[in-house]
Amino acid sequence: MPLYTKIGDKGETLLYGGGMTSKTNPRVHAYGSIDELSALLGVILAEGESGSWREELLSIQRSLYRAGADLATPLRDPVIHMRMTQADVEDMERRIDVLESLIKPLTHFILPGGTRIGALLHQARTVCRRAERWVVSLSESEEINGACLRYLNRLGDFFFALARKVNADADIPETELSSS
Repeated sequence: MPLYTKIGDKGETLLYGGGMTSKTNPRVHAYGSIDELSALLGVILAEGESGSWREELLSIQRSLYRAGADLATPLRDPVIHMRMTQADVEDMERRIDVLESLIKPLTHFILPGGTRIGALLHQARTVCRRAERWVVSLSESEEINGACLRYLNRLGDFFFALARKVNADADIPETELSSS
């Protein structure tokens, strides 16, 4: 069987649970942005400098796969067995709490940057926020699994905290945003 299906030649795509939709549907933007985020995590992992965070990032990639599958399947469709849960959200909150305990509290806004990995984690945060916006857009037209939205919201915070931790570990000072 060839990789190409020709299904998308007219601007439509097949959803995980069946049915066709436009490639401009907020659902496709949402799970497509999640796929982009997972690919960006692959870039970070390929850098080889993720060190002690490697397993954590791989775990997040697996969760993103589930989130993408969740969003690619209308909520009313019982075919999917890998929906995101409140436990996923709470796990991400615990991860953020651990990171926050290891870094100095923020007193100013900071500019994204630092080490290459730190900068890429800031980029991951922005891609995550885009995915989150598309999930909100989708939720305005149909019911979604709210755990997906909450997970993405926490995940953006996680990437911010991890970027700060990676930069602090490399002894790279954060660039504070000044009022001038």
